[in-house]
Amino acid sequence: MKKLLINIGKKSKNASSTPLNTAKKNKVLKDYLELIKKNKKLILKENSKDIQNANKKRLKENLINRLYLNEKKISDIIYSIKEIIKLKDPTNRILEKWKRPNGLNISKISIPIGVICVIYESRPNVTSDVASLCFKSGNTVILKGGSEAFYSNLILSKLFRKSLKKNSVDENYVQFINIKDRKVVDFLLTNMNKLVDVIIPRGGKNLVKKVQDLSTVTTIGHLEGICHSYVDKDANPQIAKKIIRNAKLRNTAICGATETILFHEKIIKKIGNQILKDLENNGCKIIADNKIRSSFNKKIKKASIKDWSKEYLAPIVSVKSVKNIDEAIHHINKYGTMHTDCIITQNKKSAKKFLDEVKSSIAMHNTSTQFADGGEFGFGGEVGISTNTLPPRGPVGLNQLVSYKYQITSKGKIRK
Repeated sequence: MKKLLINIGKKSKNASSTPLNTAKKNKVLKDYLELIKKNKKLILKENSKDIQNANKKRLKENLINRLYLNEKKISDIIYSIKEIIKLKDPTNRILEKWKRPNGLNISKISIPIGVICVIYESRPNVTSDVASLCFKSGNTVILKGGSEAFYSNLILSKLFRKSLKKNSVDENYVQFINIKDRKVVDFLLTNMNKLVDVIIPRGGKNLVKKVQDLSTVTTIGHLEGICHSYVDKDANPQIAKKIIRNAKLRNTAICGATETILFHEKIIKKIGNQILKDLENNGCKIIADNKIRSSFNKKIKKASIKDWSKEYLAPIVSVKSVKNIDEAIHHINKYGTMHTDCIITQNKKSAKKFLDEVKSSIAMHNTSTQFADGGEFGFGGEVGISTNTLPPRGPVGLNQLVSYKYQITSKGKIRK
């Protein structure tokens, strides 16, 4: 196993030393999406194997939903690749340029990162999204998908490599590790720092924490998506109702789903109870503090401190009352994970205060937190959401998968 992984790393490193022009990159991506179109039945057949195995293992319904592919999801994969093709190549661009009094001409140029390793769970679309984004940004990628999506990931990566081969491009630009051994991840994290430049984890809390704790390679990612929606005293009731329902229930299994709702205490009876009733009618379980319970329903479960730090990834939401916007911001900054947080209000001053003061990588106003997605940002997709304090932050798309270098020219200048 060790020799195989080192060999994979070496192949990626060698492939990354061969730059490709934009036309060649786009041609590979166009052929890739055509191969996906032609092989829909095969992809669905391979995905059905993963679903059968998931049912045998009795995986949770939300995990199976992430894993499941159908015609619509394959169409979404194709659409994402088309969007990536349309985007400008982020490499070899002059980011800044200036002349110095000392005679130096300095240019800051965007360059590929190099070799990116992505460790992920459940979602087969991650394979196509990540491979396409890394390739368009000039990086080679090593894919380590979860065993639960093994067959789906394998066929999608094989089709990409087929497109590379068709266009006389080194197939090792995209490599998929087809070993199910759990020790593979440990080895990638601790023994590949000379061959891999960045590791990006996409998955549950345990996976991300393990990567962040053990990796000897730079990592990009987020631990959890504990997202908040704060309904301010100046919120429009209709807007608040539709945003909260969408933010919580559109897709409960994504990291951008709202997990905690904060209500200004002045609008609990007027707006809050209607919103919570709407959530209950749509199958959402409510967990709340005493003030919310006494106003809405005393029979619902009482929230504990632990509930403010829970990522449910299910139709469950914790609800808290706050005295003012300052308490809302304080709560979010204390219990949130710097992912995505929203204020619902018609008051522009309150909105600006919230957007400026929450520490989130994505701060929103009158917008569903479910928009926390690279595709929705116009990035063509994402390799993940980063909550790192240092960049990149938020959705990591095409323009976030590059580094830069300085190119300096002069007319024979020497330093005195």
